[in-house]
Amino acid sequence: MSHSVLGSIPLPIPFWKMSGAGNDFIIIDHRKPLIPKEQMAEFARLVCRRKFSVGADGLFLIEPSERADFKWRFFNADGSEAEMCGNGARCVARFAYMQGIAAARMRFETLAGIIDATVADTQATIRMTSPHSFRYDRQVEVAGQMFLVHSVDTGVPHAVIFVDDIDSIDVVGLGRQIRHHSAFAPAGTNVNFIGRTESGFRIRTYERGVEDETMACGTGVVAGALIAAAKGLAASPVEMTTSGGIALKVQFSGALGKDIDQVLLNGPAHLICKGELTAEALIE
Repeated sequence: MSHSVLGSIPLPIPFWKMSGAGNDFIIIDHRKPLIPKEQMAEFARLVCRRKFSVGADGLFLIEPSERADFKWRFFNADGSEAEMCGNGARCVARFAYMQGIAAARMRFETLAGIIDATVADTQATIRMTSPHSFRYDRQVEVAGQMFLVHSVDTGVPHAVIFVDDIDSIDVVGLGRQIRHHSAFAPAGTNVNFIGRTESGFRIRTYERGVEDETMACGTGVVAGALIAAAKGLAASPVEMTTSGGIALKVQFSGALGKDIDQVLLNGPAHLICKGELTAEALIE
């Protein structure tokens, strides 16, 4: 067993563990700097490891902002920094409200732009950044099969594929190949498989950066809802049930594929636990 090289970080560090529809995150109040910028990615990777550390889909560091109530640095479980996260945004909003960092109605800064949020009890609603880069009906071949793929950027890039049997789809196997497909190079994409049910839609997502199927993906739910509406399969508001069995609601207005002027994502943001990260959380 070797020790982490992150010896300059003042430990222990208080943290919150939160879950947005099964998408789980570590959140740290970083308004007073604790982790050097050059060590943030490695710190995120180490603390997000399951079974060996706290374990999470990602890490949020809450920092001061000159343009909003606060800003975040968001790192995926593999240490890569990401622009936006819908489920994480709801958790961050509730964290900020409960910690007195912001009022129940707030604005915060992300790499994808300014996000407006409202917190009500354990629910949070966020106004997403304007979606862009809509593309429809692209033929993409993976594993000897041809898939009809739609795509949109809802803060991060998403591919959307409608399937007949959502339960049997190989989300990880197919998702990984589409995520790395040349059609989405060089940045890659998140991949959402959507099935229609009697009550609406079910969605399963392979997340770039986590490199696995997650229990929920907020930006993916938004992407799926907008593509479903653009293809005439749904109208606002759209509910999509995630892998974790929790329904997220998407409301939007404006012309699909052009100037959608308001996209709202509503769902739970649950506080799982509060604790302190010790030096042993960083041992590898």
